[in-house]
Amino acid sequence: MDTPISGSVYVAPSLSTALDALHEGGSAAAPFAGGTWIMRAPIRHEQLKSRYVAIGKIPELHTIKVDADAVEIGAAVTHAALATALAELGEFDVLTAAAGHSANPAIRTMATIGGNLATTAFAAADCVPALLCLDAEVEIASRDDRERTSLEQFLTMRSTLAPGRLLHRIIVPRRDRKTVHARLPLRRAGDYPTAIVSLAMILDDAGLVETARIAVGSVEPVARRWGRLETALIGHPLNAAKAAEAAAELADEFAGRDAADVPGWYRVRVLPGLVRRAVAALGS
Repeated sequence: MDTPISGSVYVAPSLSTALDALHEGGSAAAPFAGGTWIMRAPIRHEQLKSRYVAIGKIPELHTIKVDADAVEIGAAVTHAALATALAELGEFDVLTAAAGHSANPAIRTMATIGGNLATTAFAAADCVPALLCLDAEVEIASRDDRERTSLEQFLTMRSTLAPGRLLHRIIVPRRDRKTVHARLPLRRAGDYPTAIVSLAMILDDAGLVETARIAVGSVEPVARRWGRLETALIGHPLNAAKAAEAAAELADEFAGRDAADVPGWYRVRVLPGLVRRAVAALGS
């Protein structure tokens, strides 16, 4: 079986050398961090790249910077490290849960946040809807420039990024908000979720929903915000039963993806229950 080890692997000591190597490699090259997705490419009958640029030794890609306005996360931060770093910041409960419960413990020590966001074919990525509901932005680096864009926009362009570009870091604004991550695996643990609902809300002084961010993952091929449900909840108190009723009325906008584990209709059917669970967890 072919593995990345059998091809050309350049271990980059710095971000600039990594970007140079990716630029020179063109479409034949790709970044390699945790490798949890790339190493299983042969199992999925996917062609490996002929050249990989290992970015796991670059210190700045492993940093998590927390300041008063935002949290900046290097692309090579692992899920386990991210969950540990944010554990005491309640506004990031959604991301702590997503990073801390994805896949299984062994994967979480290897899989990186950058890989989770950049892998186009992985619909069940936990951190994608979590970061969508947090209004995250990403910075994309190349040898010649840096580009910052919303995660929502990045998801629409990631499959067509020009060769030589690398997801560099994730920027998450800090706000006084309540957040929660609800996921439904088929098994109790160590499994990928059938459906995910990530939720972030800000309440006004009267306890009514002032802003709502709701993102759905694993149901369709790419995670996305649920704008109509967000609008339906604004101006009302948190109420799990009523939120689930609204979700049931609006769920027909999703076209569930069929897969070997469950059919698409099932992923859509469970959404109201996940919304109920998420809102209840926020303290309705």
